[in-house]
Amino acid sequence: MPAPARSTYEQTVRITDSYLGLAAGRFVDRQVRNHLHKAPQTMTRQDLSQLIDWIQLAVSLLTSDSRVVEAYIAQLQQLASEP
Repeated sequence: MPAPARSTYEQTVRITDSYLGLAAGRFVDRQVRNHLHKAPQTMTRQDLSQLIDWIQLAVSLLTSDSRVVEAYIAQLQQLASEP
């Protein structure tokens, strides 16, 4: 039996965990609530497309390593473009 599909929110937190560790859930929650003005669990792939610029800005403030930021954003863009 295949594993249940993960929501866009869950997938976003999972990707973010690779970069922010235990702070991933709080980070994504804050970005969604502050910039999309909605509950994180209700976010869609279209919402993620809108949110990526805000996430990139926030992560750029946390690290000066542009390769890390680019890799993280590339993963989020890939998720946002999936059907």
